[in-house]
Order: sequence, then structure tokens, then C-alpha cells
Amino acid sequence: MDYWFQGDYMASSEKVLIIDLNENPENQKLLDGKPQTCGMRSGRVYLPPGQACGQHSTKNREELLVFLSGQGKLMIGEEDSYQVGRGKVSYIPPHTAHDVKNTGSEPLVYIYCVAPKASE
Repeated sequence: MDYWFQGDYMASSEKVLIIDLNENPENQKLLDGKPQTCGMRSGRVYLPPGQACGQHSTKNREELLVFLSGQGKLMIGEEDSYQVGRGKVSYIPPHTAHDVKNTGSEPLVYIYCVAPKASE
């Protein structure tokens, strides 16, 4: 299938996927990486009040977080933290330790997209 992107022509043999977000109060895997995609992985995270996803590293990948509901804190390493929640988007560069914690009284729900770092 062929695609147009910002005026540049690009061809792809990959298939377009449409995935329904379920309404269940739980995590939901969306994209598993190869062979489903060229390397991107994605899912929906559901954090009840007071819970965190657990500190982890992006390693050699970059990550995008899109917050759908709730409020929380994005902790980068041991010292930096940022307020996140509905309507916020966060980019996390490669080799970055991070954690997300729900600091509100409602569930914190967000989508993560992880992709391999582009070769230079």
C-alpha cells in the first residue's frame, strides 16, 4: 500500500491496523513489534490511584506517552519530576530511566508508544 506523508512519497508493504481500545480497567497491549510492525510497540496503561508502573529504562528506544485521563507524576531518574495527566503528551529519549505514578483520586490512563532509535 502506498502512503503520502508531508509531501514526500513513501511506500510500505506493512498493513494498516485499526485496534479498538477496550473499556476494561486494566492494561491493554496494542502493538507487539515485529512482525506486526516495523519495530514499534504500544499499549494502554491503567494505573489505579496511588500505583506506579515501576521504574524502567527506554534503553536504545524512544517513548511517547499520551495521557487520556487522570493526573500523575512522571519521574525521570531519581531527581526530576513532571506533572502529567489528561491532555498532556510526554517524549522520553533513549537511555532514560523513568516511572509514572498516579497521584490523583481517579485512574491514570495513558497510551505508550515505544520505537527503536533511528539510525543516524
